[in-house]
Amino acid sequence: MVARQHVEGTVREAVVIGLPADCRMAALGPLLRELVQALDAPATVLDGRAVERVDTAALQLLLLFRREAAARRHAVRWLGASQVLRDAAGVLGLAQALDLPADSRPDRSEQDKQ
Repeated sequence: MVARQHVEGTVREAVVIGLPADCRMAALGPLLRELVQALDAPATVLDGRAVERVDTAALQLLLLFRREAAARRHAVRWLGASQVLRDAAGVLGLAQALDLPADSRPDRSEQDKQ
């Protein structure tokens, strides 16, 4: 299931979307709905630390979300990304396009906001 909560920042509120442990085709329906809804918020924080399985379809969905968010000037940040998520994105050459963090530890700036 996709976790969603609001994180209050100094200026804007961001929607936090937790990616499921099994982030493959079967989980994409609920994830797609969460991502589409998140585009209405000022910003989105993606939490990929729990991802244990991921497929190409999920990575493509995340890439499309990032591109749509950029077109709308919607800020997207990562709270963290599992090694599995980073490895899969790296194999497909998508790590840079997804702007994945270098490790699974939370971004200090996001951690301070919570």
